[in-house]
Parts: sequence; structure tokens; C-alpha cells
Amino acid sequence: MSRLDDALALVAVESVSRHESAIATLVESRLRTNAALDVERIGDNVVARTTGFHSTRLLIAGHLDTVPGDASTAQIVGDQLRGVGACDMKGSVAVMVELATNPAPRSVEVTWVFYAREEIAHSESGLTEIAELRPDLLVADVAVLGEPTGGAVEAGCQGSLRMSIELRGTRAHTARPFTGRNAIHRLGALLERVSNYQPRVVVIDGVQFVEQLQAVSVEGGVAANVVPDSARCTLNHRVAPDRSRDQAVAWLEDYLRDCLEVGDVMEVVDWAPSAPPQMTNERLMTLARYTNQPVRGKVGWTDVATFAELGMPATNFGAGDPLLAHRSDEFVTLQELDEYARVLTEWLR
Repeated sequence: MSRLDDALALVAVESVSRHESAIATLVESRLRTNAALDVERIGDNVVARTTGFHSTRLLIAGHLDTVPGDASTAQIVGDQLRGVGACDMKGSVAVMVELATNPAPRSVEVTWVFYAREEIAHSESGLTEIAELRPDLLVADVAVLGEPTGGAVEAGCQGSLRMSIELRGTRAHTARPFTGRNAIHRLGALLERVSNYQPRVVVIDGVQFVEQLQAVSVEGGVAANVVPDSARCTLNHRVAPDRSRDQAVAWLEDYLRDCLEVGDVMEVVDWAPSAPPQMTNERLMTLARYTNQPVRGKVGWTDVATFAELGMPATNFGAGDPLLAHRSDEFVTLQELDEYARVLTEWLR
């Protein structure tokens, strides 16, 4: 079978978040063909480890779940594998399984982690589940996460801050609006302020991160004949690794200060921490050199931040164009899988 066929076998298995049992079983069965691996199943997560006497341990991780889609449409067309999860990230997972089952000796120990529920709330992540139940399985010197990066190293990740903002007004009859104050109208100035945001650019360890700010929901209104006394919006702020949660919140409060008044309420709905690029780490620098591509900052949040919380240097490196992730025409090419396998093989050697 070719690499595309191996990947197709995974893409053809439906594994929308919370429904990864079948694909975890398939991956587990393949890993057990290598007697040199210690394979453990934790829920719908599978961990395989070499247990020799080398002093260095590398960890390579990939998630098994996809966003919703029809797995039955998966197909190979020419040199492309098309289907939900082909790029994000079953193509890379197929290469990981291939390399994990290769009995060739290496000068390092390797841990392969295949985990569930990455595409939904971080609190449900299979990686977090492993960290809680079997933290010993995640001990390593450095980690690589196979998120699609176009075959380049995308270092670190941005934090994600979600803020709810409630603006207050005074309720009145719509026939006599001058006796009240329309809270929805007040949102106009705030949304204009958000739409005029100019992204902040930060360079850390030579890696560039570009922050973003977007309004993602708006709600308000009481009845068709009532001037509303409350209106809400939710903002999503992508935060560079040089800012903590508190610093990001303080900046956003200051940025919107002219649109806020006494009685308005801002509260944090969700925060996913960022991760620094870690590109001073020798192992990650070596990986980047093998790609023959410049290092980029990761756009968005990934589980590199989870590894950072565990105290482990980590980076993103995977096959496939990240701009294709979650799209209906998602695909990965044979050339991309071959190149991904080449770089990982050289790095592990």
C-alpha cells in the first residue's frame, strides 16, 4: 500500500470529536504489530513508547478526531487524498503510525501519542485526559505536534481570549425613545472600535506573531416595542506569547475604555494560554533545519500550549496546508506526506 492508501484507511473512518473509538482501535492494532513498542490505551487515546536505554526521549503527537463531515466521501484523486481530516490531521497521523511501526533502530527513545477530542473544548481534550491519568506517559525532552503547517515548523502558539461585554441602557417605549437609552445603539461605537483594530505584531526569538481582535456574536432586545436596556457582544482576541491572560484583559479594557461606562460589565468567558516559540531548543532548531523552510509563528491556538504547561519544549510540524483545515474541499498530497516522512525520519535518526 502507498502512503495515500494508508492515510485513506484512516480518513475513511468517521471520527468526529467524542466518536474516536473506532479509529483509536485501528491505530492501536497497527501499533501492536511492532513488538518493540509498549502500547497503552487510555479511553480513546493511544500511546506507544520505545523503552530502550537512550538518554533522550522525543514525543510526537497527533489528534484522531475531525470536525463534522461525511467520511464516506474520502477518496484518492491523482496524487491527492480528499476527505474530512485528510489535512487536519489524518495524513500526518498515518505517517506517524508508519514510522512508529518501522523496526529500524534509532539513537533516541520515541513516544507516539494519538489522542481524542482536540477539535472541541480544551477541557475535554484527550491529551489533558492522559496528563491527568498517566502523566508519566507524557514525559519527554521535547515534543512535536502534527498540526498542518505546510511542512514547515510553526513555532509556539497564540493565546485565545474570549470576552463578554454587556452595555447598559434605559428601557423605554419605542414611541417615546427619548425617555430611555438604547443599549443596542451603544454597541455601534464599540463594534466600530473593534473593526478599526490594527493588529499588533510581536517578534519573539526571531519568530513573528500577529495578534487579532474580532467580534464573534451580538445579542440584545426585549420586544418589538421596547427600547432595550441591555446589549451584549462577545469578542475573540488572539494574543501573542509575550502577554499573559491578565495583561491581555487589561489591554482590551484600555482599548475599549472610551466605549464603556460605569455599570457596563466585561468578563472573561474563556482563556487558552499561549506558548513561546522555544526555537532556542537544539532539537527543535535541528527539526527546522531539516525542513529547509523558515520558521513561522503559529496562527491560532494548539496543544503546543498544553506541552508548555507540562514544562516541555514543543512545536507544530505537520503535512498539509493549514488554510485547508476544516474546509469541505480539504486534501493532502502524496508529495506532502513523503516530505513529512523524510523530515521526521531524519530528525529521529
